[in-house]
Amino acid sequence: MKDETTLSVAVMSGKGGVGKSNIALNLGYALAQAGHPLLLMDCDLGLANLDVLLGIAPEGNLQQVIMDERAASDIIYPINGQERGRFDILPAASGVPELAEMNADMRDLLLRRLEPELQKYSIVLLDLGAGINGTVRSFAAMAAVRLVVMTPEPTSLTDSYSLMKVLNAQLGISDFLVVVNDVESQDEVRAMFDRLSLACERFLGFTPVLLGSVCHDPAMPRAVCRQQPLLQTEPDAPAAQDILRLSGELLKIRGVMADRLKGNPVLKNLA
Repeated sequence: MKDETTLSVAVMSGKGGVGKSNIALNLGYALAQAGHPLLLMDCDLGLANLDVLLGIAPEGNLQQVIMDERAASDIIYPINGQERGRFDILPAASGVPELAEMNADMRDLLLRRLEPELQKYSIVLLDLGAGINGTVRSFAAMAAVRLVVMTPEPTSLTDSYSLMKVLNAQLGISDFLVVVNDVESQDEVRAMFDRLSLACERFLGFTPVLLGSVCHDPAMPRAVCRQQPLLQTEPDAPAAQDILRLSGELLKIRGVMADRLKGNPVLKNLA
């Protein structure tokens, strides 16, 4: 049963190909399995892929909500055939590039139509598109928590820093959680995060927080090919256990933020 607080988490990345959507999907699965009603919201407007990761073909999407063709409640689908309200997905559209830049009017309209549905969940995970386009910036600012997924590659490090820099400069955001994905060792995690943290502290005036890491694991691509969450197909895999630990850390954050979340909109209106 959902209580009075809903934590919204924007899951994002500076570049594509870092496993962001897989992290979002499996975090959602872990949190829902722990008894927290969860909505996984595909916010990669125009280039959605969560439906592909799940092997589903939704009949509705966010574009139809914006265009007033469908009610938000009509396009929310339960995942894995479960009862609605436990682990659901709100799909986006594919092949509609004009949605990649959401203007203020479109954003406000979407918020009004989504907010009553979002409040029914304990946690809302927003899987944002990669990069720093206008829609990514809007959703990142709307959420209560921002989670940046990166890998131990120089390009991922650079793009993660650029993402934080833009959000800080344009929207004043300075609180970021970081997950380092596809790592071989904890030394690798620490080396990459320390470089990112040092750059942020020196040039941006804030320090991100390392939420945790997910190890390199052949079980992850196997789950992708099966179009199922890793925690469902191979829950004992090392990467699955890492994601379980991440879900526990998010629940701690939700507990700390409970008073601030209570009675407030799930997604903040930027107007």
